Amino acid sequence: QVQLVESGGGLVQPGGSLRLSCVASGISLNHYAIGWFRQVPGKERDGVGCITSDGTVYYADSKQDRFTISKDDAKNTVYLQLDSLKSEDTSFYYCTTPHETPFPYLCPLSNSDFNSWGQGTQVTVSS
Repeated sequence: QVQLVESGGGLVQPGGSLRLSCVASGISLNHYAIGWFRQVPGKERDGVGCITSDGTVYYADSKQDRFTISKDDAKNTVYLQLDSLKSEDTSFYYCTTPHETPFPYLCPLSNSDFNSWGQGTQVTVSS
């Protein structure tokens, strides 16, 4: 059974930083891609980026300007480093994996191919 558990969220002032973690169980990140999304209740899900099993990272929009995705296969954990945070970054942040697709080690072209999700971690940016 695939399980993803996010942590590291919290309250931070504008300009601050946070590092979110996504610990995977039931899969090995040596063979699975992990994506990061965020969502404010009542609004559409917003893609942040994705890291393939071999460590290639793709970012949505211009999020690589302030966000960095990395992973530690030994810990089966993916990280999302959030820097220079702004109030508009306030959201729930989720990690996900396309584990039921034919190529789960790749970042899918369609966001709908992500099919296992964590419970999310809340990030609040406020002074």
